[in-house]
Amino acid sequence: MFSNLRRAVRRGYRRAVDLSHPSRSPLGSAVVNCVVYGDGARQDGCTEVEEALRRVRKTGEGFVWIGLHEPTREELAGLAELFGLHPLAVEDAVNAHQRPKVERFDDILFSVFKTVRYVEHEELTATSEVVETGELMAFTGDDFVITIRHGGHGTLGPVRESLEAAPDQLAKGPASVLHAIADHVVDDYVAVTDAVQNDIDAVETAVFSEYGGRGDAGRIYQLKRELLELRRAVAPLSRPLQHLATQPIPVIPAEARAYFRDVADHLTRATDQINAYDALLDSILQAHLAQVTVAQNEDMRKITAWAAIVAVPTMVCGIYGMNFDNMPELHWTYGYPIVVGVMGLACFVIHRGFRRNGWL
Repeated sequence: MFSNLRRAVRRGYRRAVDLSHPSRSPLGSAVVNCVVYGDGARQDGCTEVEEALRRVRKTGEGFVWIGLHEPTREELAGLAELFGLHPLAVEDAVNAHQRPKVERFDDILFSVFKTVRYVEHEELTATSEVVETGELMAFTGDDFVITIRHGGHGTLGPVRESLEAAPDQLAKGPASVLHAIADHVVDDYVAVTDAVQNDIDAVETAVFSEYGGRGDAGRIYQLKRELLELRRAVAPLSRPLQHLATQPIPVIPAEARAYFRDVADHLTRATDQINAYDALLDSILQAHLAQVTVAQNEDMRKITAWAAIVAVPTMVCGIYGMNFDNMPELHWTYGYPIVVGVMGLACFVIHRGFRRNGWL
């Protein structure tokens, strides 16, 4: 009940996507938006990439931010030629399925982030999808930022809105955009990690409940698989963030490194939580297997006890079923009720003994 309440509260506080915002274009185009920023403010009047870049380089101030969603090789080729992007980085940006990384090509920085989203579900099953992943790439130069998103989530609309609401931060140039993207991605890591705790709590409660089922192993294993997918997105980003926070990079001013260190600290928190959850799931799985073994032993003890009880009348009936002519008490008037009474008394005594010893 409490898990459902937490999910309802989390859904209630989730920000809705405002498609009417000028930073979002109609669906169906690889170029989501193209915006020029100068002096920490959005500059109106530029919608074409070539015009925006020409305006920025003519004045020598500001930068252009271009957002794309799952572009093809042909769609990205023109931008690659215009901005001088390295062919290897362009190939990675088109093909996706890359590990989080930061690579430097001359004065251009190519960054890859894994985006994650928690998949809401009423009840965790052995086939439930808990974590959905996508990819986000960013080309960062002296006067431009090109972001490429793969997957159905991880929109950068909220990031753009928050930056536009902070002109002082936006005035720091493309490095501020790269920091905002990294911060947004890592915040999603923390949020998803916190949400996964609800599923772990539910599984833990079910395993240690009085009526814990033997089918919980499938749910635990599925949760471990989803946690592994989350770890693959989170853990590899640690080294790239440390690189941004400590190494001298032309497009990252020295004063901006402290911001990346802060993001790296948040990432460490998420990584530690994931490792702790994985260890906890291992313990829950071991406890569940131990409970299954104990339950199987109890079943075998009950079966053995009942077999011992049934063996007494079976033995007596077997003796009197041998059909010999000369057997004692065969023609005695009270033989049958006495034999039945002796069998019943023997079964009762054996049953009491097993009950006393906890076998039944």
